[in-house]
Amino acid sequence: MSFDSVITFLPTRDLAQTAQFYEKVLKLELALDQTRCRIYRVAKCGFLGFCLKDSVTPQEGVILTLVTEEVDHWQTRMAEHKVPIEKGPVFNPDFQIYQMFLRDPNGYLIEIQRFEDPRWQN
Repeated sequence: MSFDSVITFLPTRDLAQTAQFYEKVLKLELALDQTRCRIYRVAKCGFLGFCLKDSVTPQEGVILTLVTEEVDHWQTRMAEHKVPIEKGPVFNPDFQIYQMFLRDPNGYLIEIQRFEDPRWQN
């Protein structure tokens, strides 16, 4: 037996600013608006939810990784929206990935990556 989908929920103090970033910049589909929580479709059965909280401290070590073949496209898109890039696209030989890093309005670290390891190729 396995699971049908996954939702990762993270807290935010500013749901409107978070919605702006994930809907307008990353262009994620809003799957469900629960007023105090917004759930976004990241992949067919993968979701990311943000819930309004009074006190939020992003935890060290949390990384939201979005996998795509178009890492360079996303660097261009982030520049168009003036999103600061923490680390531009680079090949990481230790993990056989091409990756970049940025932060969302909540301070969460986002990695946009492409697998270069042939075992991950379709």
